[in-house]
Amino acid sequence: MPSNTPLQGTDLVDCARANAKQGIETAAYQCGYGGDVNAFAKELKVACEQMNLQVKELSELIDEQEMPLQLGGEVVAPDTPSEL
Repeated sequence: MPSNTPLQGTDLVDCARANAKQGIETAAYQCGYGGDVNAFAKELKVACEQMNLQVKELSELIDEQEMPLQLGGEVVAPDTPSEL
């Protein structure tokens, strides 16, 4: 559910991180910035600087645990949860 008012500070960073995989437009919308991607990006940059985070792109906020490993080789996992 999108925020009714534009988020700022740690709330903005947390919301942006949670929506980063869906892209900047979705993250801006969910964080209360509607379609104003520029205002969202500007405020996110300020919030990250206040938290001493060196972030240049939204994708850098995605946790390493959520990103697929790119070490080469194959990923061994069941095709569906029922095959666990």
